[in-house]
Amino acid sequence: MTTSTRGTKVPAVLVLEDGRTFRGRAYGAVGVTFGEAVFSTGMTGYQETLTDPSYHRQVVVMTAPHVGNTGVNDEDPESKRIWVAGYVVRDPARVPSNWRSRRSLDEELREHGVVGISGVDTRALTRHLRERGAMRVGIFSGNALPDEGTMLAEVRQAPEMEGANLSAEVATKEAYVVPAIGEKKFTVAAVDLGIKGMTPHRMAERGIEVHVLPATATAEDVYAVNPDGVFFSNGPGDPATADHPVSVMRAVLERGTPLFGICFGNQILGRALGFGTYKLKYGHRGINQPVQDRTTGKVEVTAHNHGFAVDAPLEKATDTPYGRVEVSHVCLNDNVVEGLQLLDKPAFSVQYHPEAAAGPHDAAYLFDRFVKLMEGQRA
Repeated sequence: MTTSTRGTKVPAVLVLEDGRTFRGRAYGAVGVTFGEAVFSTGMTGYQETLTDPSYHRQVVVMTAPHVGNTGVNDEDPESKRIWVAGYVVRDPARVPSNWRSRRSLDEELREHGVVGISGVDTRALTRHLRERGAMRVGIFSGNALPDEGTMLAEVRQAPEMEGANLSAEVATKEAYVVPAIGEKKFTVAAVDLGIKGMTPHRMAERGIEVHVLPATATAEDVYAVNPDGVFFSNGPGDPATADHPVSVMRAVLERGTPLFGICFGNQILGRALGFGTYKLKYGHRGINQPVQDRTTGKVEVTAHNHGFAVDAPLEKATDTPYGRVEVSHVCLNDNVVEGLQLLDKPAFSVQYHPEAAAGPHDAAYLFDRFVKLMEGQRA
């Protein structure tokens, strides 16, 4: 249950599952929310973060101290709703200022019933999460707050992210088509595991007609659109639970159709090839993560949102039932696998978000790489 914070300074408390608490003021809706506490290092792009389905059931801590300066517009959302479970900021903007702004961030959070907290030392909170790891959290706001023992007990009863199967909760229920911009050159079947709106748009810009399919789509559904290529999107949850997308991807690999996966799709490819996945201590989230493309040696600054990773050997190619595969990209901060490339089939994936919403455009070439795979297959 939530109510408005307009014109008030309603008290709020953030409680982590290890017992640490932070007190502040309600921001957005007043009420109670639970999720996994994670932090995002992006200086900008809060609208894209809030509306990214990959943040489903997560309480996002913004490391940038000032949030909401440019307000909220109607062009930048990546989906039709806000997906974060809660929002934590230090100094929210009192008056937004941008020529595209239509309303304040506080108003947008209230409209969507998102419980948040402001006035928190987000630097201290982020350091705590880096040291202790991502964990369950609750935000409680209102004039009659429970005692800390009661709040902590409720946080510890909330579901954990490990073992959570969430992609079907955020994906489209009905297939839809994003038409090619200009001349149609290819058809792609995109399996929606939590897709962002800019992703099919980036493909459409390259003459691709994108058929976005539900997470429950079967291999028969994929091939019913007669695709030149198949795409697996980003999404929330634990990849160890995603048995259905893994089986669909294996069917695509067996047929040798050009395949491209991002984020959750990278983890699905890892599992399809026989690799394991594991939960990172605190994940990668933000638009300033350095990654090296090992196929070219180029270093890219990239947009990330993932708490799980693929466990694959970095220094050698691995034999799989679908041919040899190598790690194509690696994070320069911690050597986490950031991409996979098959050497004997037209398939590759990356762990980050090349659509650049929000984020730098360093990785846009990956969509062109996908186009080249389809051109090669057609030739």
